Amino acid sequence: MINLGRLLRILWVFSRYRLDTFLRLLTLPAGIRFLLAIAPWRLFPQPEANRGERLRQAMEDLGPVFIKFGQILSTRRDLLPEDMAESLAHLQDRVAPFDSDDARVIVEAELGADIADCFSEFEQDPLASASVAQVHGAKLLDGTPVVVKVIRPGIERVIRQDIRLLHLMARLLQRFWAEGPRLRPVEVVTDYEKTIFDELDMQREAANASQLRRNFPDSPLIYVPEVYWSHTGRRVVTMERVSGIPIGDTAALHAAGVDMKVLAEKGVEIFFTQVFRDSFFHADMHPGNIFVDASNPADPQYIALDFGIVGTLGPSDKSYLARNLLAFFRRDYHQVAALHIQSGWIPADTRVDEFEAAIRTVCEPIFARPLRDISFGHFLLRLFEVARRFHMEVQPQLVLLQKTLLNVEGLGRQLYPDLDLWATAQPFLENWMQQQMGPPGVMRSLREHLPDWAEQAPEMPQLFHDALERLAGDPPPVQPQPAPADTHRFRLWPLLGAAACAMGALAVAEPGLQEWLKNLPAASWILLGTGGVLFWYGSNSSGH
Repeated sequence: MINLGRLLRILWVFSRYRLDTFLRLLTLPAGIRFLLAIAPWRLFPQPEANRGERLRQAMEDLGPVFIKFGQILSTRRDLLPEDMAESLAHLQDRVAPFDSDDARVIVEAELGADIADCFSEFEQDPLASASVAQVHGAKLLDGTPVVVKVIRPGIERVIRQDIRLLHLMARLLQRFWAEGPRLRPVEVVTDYEKTIFDELDMQREAANASQLRRNFPDSPLIYVPEVYWSHTGRRVVTMERVSGIPIGDTAALHAAGVDMKVLAEKGVEIFFTQVFRDSFFHADMHPGNIFVDASNPADPQYIALDFGIVGTLGPSDKSYLARNLLAFFRRDYHQVAALHIQSGWIPADTRVDEFEAAIRTVCEPIFARPLRDISFGHFLLRLFEVARRFHMEVQPQLVLLQKTLLNVEGLGRQLYPDLDLWATAQPFLENWMQQQMGPPGVMRSLREHLPDWAEQAPEMPQLFHDALERLAGDPPPVQPQPAPADTHRFRLWPLLGAAACAMGALAVAEPGLQEWLKNLPAASWILLGTGGVLFWYGSNSSGH
């Protein structure tokens, strides 16, 4: 009944703002055109507001889930008419505010004290109002200027209703639509549910901000405000007050003399740095959440706000994405096809040459073209067609990343339409892959895992021997158990061998050790050779 009530609410709002006028009736089947022609919204008069304002007001009335969708659409001016995109841009930070007295009550309840005991000044009128919270200016007791973000009262109940409705629709799609199982709508909605409820926890947002601030200390790329934990709770977060030009105000950026090309390229670098270096990225990068420090117009700096939604990637997903993107940039479509099959996203019996040809057909037209001439929206639609043909499953863990990439593209198009996203991203990815696969990455991995390897080193010769026996098809022989003294004596050799090999590898890759061994140019190779001999000797001595 709750789902039915919410559905009726959606239909009522749809009718009130006459959103049916957005439909191109002539492209619909005759039966649907007839139902639309006699639908109850015909009883509502045509609103005086233009279509963009009607769409914005409808999304505001329907609540945060729809507002979030409108925020995403507002960054895609290539997909929407200009008047609609301009109206939806108001959803980024100009949603109708709630009563400031309610905000004071929430702040006092969370901090456990009167406003006057926490702040020397608390501004009555909000600085900004968004889908799930609004922001008030304030000053701490020592005069430090801050902003206080407060969750909207009663917002959790509305979101739960929308999520229940989305789950119902997802289950119906998965059960009754032929493409449903492949698209995995239930998992996608579950992932979105976790994301939006995480956004309601201000302590989580504060923790996200602190992590991003640590990831970019004194960075010329981006500035993250400081969190004041003493004035933060589950429904309230207090942060350093910063000032800058809203990134959506391109006129002000041009007036300040900002180098728009540099600004757009820095945005791309920030995104790929967060994803591939840190595996921790700001996933709500719409214009309302980003300011620009234009004090040095030739070298502008981003200012990040609103850290309620962040994304993370595991090592396997990160490596897979980097290798895929580099293969795309290099137009190595065979590698792209092979990676998709190896990952299990494409059925193992797929013909690589057919999938390669399909990907080439989609990707080849977009290379060596500026951003103004291509659209990731259209590109992703084409890829969706290819995915459907080859039965590729949607990966819910990457939906947030895809949404963020669309936001980045929208910002890049708005700031500097001639930006070549491929040329900007490719050097960064190549450098990252070199760091991961080259000697520095190998040595870093060695340093991280050497303690674990040292613990397992005594057993490694036997494990290696057993593995070879299994590959040969013969069961490993039962080894006699030597006396404790023999065990320690002979297990010492492979351990010394492993240590010698590690020192040799470090000597090859580490500049400090190279300097130390400059008078012994062959020392690193001697260590490697000696380590190998000791390891072999220990593996073949007394059954070990």
